[in-house]
Amino acid sequence: MTHKDILKKIKFIVFDLDGTLLNDEGNIGEESKRLIRDLKKLDVRFSFATGRLHNAITRFVEELEIVCPIISLDGCLIKNQKQDKVIFESSIKEKYVKKAVHLADDLIVNIALCHADAIYYTENNSGILRLMNKASAQYQQVDSYDNFFGSTLEIVFAGDQKDSMKYIYDRLSFPYSLGLNASFYRSKSKENIFYVEVRKAGISKGKSFLRLMKHYKVKPEEAVVIGDWYNDLSLFETGAYKVAVANAIPELKNKADYVTSSTNHQDGVAEFLHLLLKVKLSNK
Repeated sequence: MTHKDILKKIKFIVFDLDGTLLNDEGNIGEESKRLIRDLKKLDVRFSFATGRLHNAITRFVEELEIVCPIISLDGCLIKNQKQDKVIFESSIKEKYVKKAVHLADDLIVNIALCHADAIYYTENNSGILRLMNKASAQYQQVDSYDNFFGSTLEIVFAGDQKDSMKYIYDRLSFPYSLGLNASFYRSKSKENIFYVEVRKAGISKGKSFLRLMKHYKVKPEEAVVIGDWYNDLSLFETGAYKVAVANAIPELKNKADYVTSSTNHQDGVAEFLHLLLKVKLSNK
């Protein structure tokens, strides 16, 4: 099958946001907006697969008038914004959320609970506001975490006590905790600050992309995935047509079917959308 034949069959496009569809100011390029409108008229559907929380992407859903469910927090949630309907949700077991809060209290480490609608923190954990870097997320202070153990998609710890953070990471990893995926890393922008992030194991953008395609009865090879970063690698392993923007990591470019000559800041996505529109129109 030729390149043109493949593009003729495309029914669905899933964008990563930061570093891909969004420019360095966090906006969608005007040419991409126009091309998305034109492709919608040709029955192409659109969605996002992002590391952001769901509530941090609602303005882009409204801006592009996206009607399909959106993949957020790297696959933890698939939710339809318009209908407020959850297609898939990967919540951490309440016993592990409680364990995490107890560990943070005992070691005096900042902790926040990430839900679809907001990031929750208590007054004693208000330091998390200056330490976390969740783009455009809504933060909400609560008196206690007691009513927020359920529906937690991600737990985030932040602090300058490396040994304490490493201990928390160990206690929320195998064999002390089962079914979790914990990561421990140093901040790139804040000196001597460390993070531990915890999600349910087995979650990825790629797996949730396949769930979304199944929901719409679309074959993966009838869809396009567009990304730039490490958390997009799983999307590139689904059988979909793979597009990497010029600023993407080498690992993604090596797997891509198409690499744009322009970066995200130059509206690189529009380059591919223009090609797809041209092929679609030639088929009419």
